[in-house]
Amino acid sequence: MSAHADTHAHDDHGHHHKETFVTKYIFSQDHKMIAKQYLITGTIMGVIGVLMSIMFRMQIAWPEEPNVLFEALLGKWAPGGVMDADIYLALVTIHGTIMVFFVLTAGLSGTFSNLLIPLQIGARDMASGFLNMVSYWMFFLSSVVMVISLFVEAGPAAAGWTIYPPLSALPMAQGGSGMGMTLWLVSMAIFIASSLLGSLNYIVTVINLRTKGMSMTRLPLTIWAFFVTAIIGVVSFPVLLSAALLLIMDRSFGTSFFLSDIFIQGEVLHYQGGSPVLFEHLFWFLGHPEVYIVLLPALGITSEIIATNSRKPIFGYRAMVMSILAIAFLSTIVWGHHMFISGMNPFLGSVFTFTTLLIAIPSAVKAFNYITTLWKGNLQMNPAMLFSIGLVSTFITGGLTGIILGDSALDINVHDTYFVVAHFHLVMGISALYGMFAGIYHWFPKMFGRMLNKNLGYLHFWVTAICAYGVFFPMHFIGMAGLPRRYYTNSNFPLFDDTANANVVITIFAIVGGIFQLVFLWNFFYSIFFGKKTVQNPWRSNTLEWTAPIKHIHGNWEGEIPHVHRWAYDYSKPGHDDDFVPQNVPLKDGEEELQH
Repeated sequence: MSAHADTHAHDDHGHHHKETFVTKYIFSQDHKMIAKQYLITGTIMGVIGVLMSIMFRMQIAWPEEPNVLFEALLGKWAPGGVMDADIYLALVTIHGTIMVFFVLTAGLSGTFSNLLIPLQIGARDMASGFLNMVSYWMFFLSSVVMVISLFVEAGPAAAGWTIYPPLSALPMAQGGSGMGMTLWLVSMAIFIASSLLGSLNYIVTVINLRTKGMSMTRLPLTIWAFFVTAIIGVVSFPVLLSAALLLIMDRSFGTSFFLSDIFIQGEVLHYQGGSPVLFEHLFWFLGHPEVYIVLLPALGITSEIIATNSRKPIFGYRAMVMSILAIAFLSTIVWGHHMFISGMNPFLGSVFTFTTLLIAIPSAVKAFNYITTLWKGNLQMNPAMLFSIGLVSTFITGGLTGIILGDSALDINVHDTYFVVAHFHLVMGISALYGMFAGIYHWFPKMFGRMLNKNLGYLHFWVTAICAYGVFFPMHFIGMAGLPRRYYTNSNFPLFDDTANANVVITIFAIVGGIFQLVFLWNFFYSIFFGKKTVQNPWRSNTLEWTAPIKHIHGNWEGEIPHVHRWAYDYSKPGHDDDFVPQNVPLKDGEEELQH
C-alpha cells in the first residue's frame, strides 16, 4: 500500500528561477506559504466574527439601551445607538457563516493540511502547487465577497446561518433577503469550489506522494485526520452547492424548488409545488458532516500534541484510525437530527436517533485514548498541550449534551433554544478553536522560524478557557428554561425575565474572552518578526517535518527526502538514549517496531 515518492524529481524545484516578491508571498505555489496565507486570512475573518458576537451579545444583555459601539460600527442600523431588529439577525447570520466556514474550516484544514501533509509524509510539495494556489485565492475572493455583503444598502444576509427558505428565497421578504443574500450565496459557491480543489489535492498527495517506507499505518494521526476530512468534504460539499444553486434559481429565475403557497401581506405569490424541507435535507447533508470537517483536523492535531508532550506513544493508534473512519461514515447518515420538528415521520426520526447515538462510540474512543495517553505521562505543560487538554474537556462536556439533542423525544423540548447554541458551540466551535490554537502554538516555529511567547500563551489559555465555559455553560440552563435563540430582545416576554441576569453574566464573559484574544493576536504578529529564534526540533518530536531545515526552501528538503523506518510515536522507547526516536532513524538490530 505504500507509495514511493520520486526523491530526485523535484530536487531543484523552485531554484531554476529567481523568485520575486509577488511569486514568493502573493501568488506562491509553495504549500508552506499558502498555509500562512490561509492562517492570516482566517485570523482576520475571525476578528470580524468575534466582534459581531460581542455586539449581538451586548444587545441581548442590555436591549434598547443606547451603545456607542453600535453607533460607531452599525451607522444607520443603530439610530441613536440602539440596534435595529433587522441587523441583529444579520449579525447572527454572518457571525455563524464566518466562524463555521471561513475560520474553522479554512483556518484548520486550509492552514494545517497545507502545512503538514507534504512535510509529514515526506513530499516536496502538494500534488499540484498551481491548484493549491488557486484554491487559496478562491477562498480569499469568497472572504472578500462575504465582507462586501456587510456594506450593501439593504443590509447583509439575514436568514440565520442555515439560510432556510422562504426568508432566503424571497428577495422581497425583508431587507436582508435582497442583495446581501445574493452575495452570501455567491461567496459560498466560490468557497465550496475552493474547498473541493483543496480537498482533492490533499487526497491525491496523501495517496501518491508518500516517501519510501511511509505506509498508511505509519502515517501520523494528523495526516489520517486531514485525509479523511478531505474525503468528507468531497462527498458532502457538492450537496450544499446544489442547494445554493437551486436557491439562486428560486430567487432570480422564478423556479419553485423550495417554495409553495406563499402569502405576503395577503397577496398570493405564484410559487407552488416546492418544499422548504427539501432545502433542510440538502443543507444538513453538508451541515452535519461539516461539524466533523471542522472537528477531525482539530482532533488529529490534538493526538499529535498530546503524544509529543506526554512523551508516550499514542494509546491505541489503530483504534484512533478506525474511530476517524467510523466518524466520517456515520457523520453522513445523521443529518436528520437537525429536523426532528420539521414534521418528520416518527419512524424515520427513530432511525436518525439511532445513528446519532451511534456516533458517540467512536467519539468516546477518541476521548478515552487521549486520557489514557495522558495517564502517567511525563507531561510538558506548554500552551499547545493546555489547549489540547482543553479540547478534550470541551469535546466531552459538549458531546454529553448531544445525547439529549440526538434523541428525538428529548430534542423537541429544547429545539431552537439556547441549549442547542451551548451544545454546538462547545462541541464544535470551542473544541475546534482550541485545536486551532494548539496547532498554532505547536507548529509556529515550523511556519515562521521563531517561538511564541510562552507566558502570554498561558495567559491566553486560562482566560479563554474560563470565559468559554462562562459563556456556554449557563446557556444550557437558560435553554432548558425555554429561552429561544435568535430573538434580539426577550423583554416582551415576562416568562423569560428570570433569564435576564444570566444573559448579562454570559455577555460579560463573552466581552472579556473576546478582548483577551488581542493578547494572542499581539503575541502572534509580534513573534513573527521579533520572537526568539527556534531550534531545529523544539518539541523533540518524531515526525518528519522537524527534519526539514528551519529556513524554508521550495521543496522542503535539500538533497534526498528522508526515508521512514518506524511509526510516528516512538516516545520513551526502551533501548534508546533519548525519549524520542524520529521516523527517519533506522531500527537497531533486534529492535521491534511498535504498532499499537
